[in-house]
Amino acid sequence: MATAVSAQEQITGYYLARSSGRFTMLATGLGEDRLGGAKMGYIDTAVLLRIIDSTKELYKVQLSKLHTAFISKNDLKKDTVSKELPYYLTGSFSIKGDDTYDYVNISLGEKLPYKSWMEINSSKIVFDIYGVQSNTNWITQLKNVKEIKDVYFNQVEDDIVRVTVELKHSQHWGYTLGYKENILSLRVRRQPASLKFNHMYIAIDAGHGGSNAGATGSNGKSVEKNYTLRYANELEDFLKSKGASVMMTRTSDTTINNIDRVLLLQSVMPDLLISLHFNSSANDNVKGASTYYKHIGFKPVTTAILNRLLQLQVSEFGNVGNFNFTLNAPTDFPNSLVEIAFLSNADDEMKIIDPLFQRAVAKKIYKGIKDWLKEAKE
Repeated sequence: MATAVSAQEQITGYYLARSSGRFTMLATGLGEDRLGGAKMGYIDTAVLLRIIDSTKELYKVQLSKLHTAFISKNDLKKDTVSKELPYYLTGSFSIKGDDTYDYVNISLGEKLPYKSWMEINSSKIVFDIYGVQSNTNWITQLKNVKEIKDVYFNQVEDDIVRVTVELKHSQHWGYTLGYKENILSLRVRRQPASLKFNHMYIAIDAGHGGSNAGATGSNGKSVEKNYTLRYANELEDFLKSKGASVMMTRTSDTTINNIDRVLLLQSVMPDLLISLHFNSSANDNVKGASTYYKHIGFKPVTTAILNRLLQLQVSEFGNVGNFNFTLNAPTDFPNSLVEIAFLSNADDEMKIIDPLFQRAVAKKIYKGIKDWLKEAKE
């Protein structure tokens, strides 16, 4: 057991550990749905955490005096080498840009846990750093930043510093938060220099594939993984015909888990991700199109696409926020999950298998993206 006692410590017994997963998620509690527990957010590797309790599959970790979270046991490795300091302090802030991104860099004495989120009206990125006290006496901002307007912070609790980053544009284009040694670095994506459709780089994700078949149709013959690929291919061809650059997460009936898809997408950084799926319900009367987002800053594109899909005389199942789906989780780029219709509904299934409907869906998604880009310009 660790014996060091922090001035911010509420408990006396804990183990030290560091995050080690490829896509490590902090959960707010033990609740679950079919997509897993409610996600607080993702953290970088090697973040120092205190294990204070456990369940069969999860560790409970102490983030600060008054805040805890849960994390998969597979995503932590116990640390028997590190020794905690009595307290941790923030150092200076620097805000600067390069040819592609703006950055907020904050020096810390350790890789401490954090949580981030988006705000709108006006657009902001906000993040809490846990287990730290402010000793920041200057914030230096260079003129080469292009998306960041202002940066400021508050000590919102004895051991939590909240950083607010105000943005110049209303549309969020994404951000990445992680560590470079002991510097917590926020990389802010700028609005593209051109919002013309033929300058966009769009990723298309055909849901499921390989051993992950997804839903089946009302007659048991239509399989989701096959139709997501057909629709993805149709969408790829149509978007390319309109001048966009397109990448696909899969082009054949292969098994790719969602974490690997996210890591692939983070390596290429598209301007937009569209993930295609078909819905299913135990109630075969449920039908309609729907779109999904996790982060409020990405809602506009999901709304625009759904509005266009509803022109195809399909029912409205809704626009769903805070959705607990892995491909909605990244903050790095705008994204939308599109559930085109219900395979479990006979009327929707007849539309889904119709090649004319497949072409029509591609056109409507294209028009939805165009609507979103037009709104982003205003």
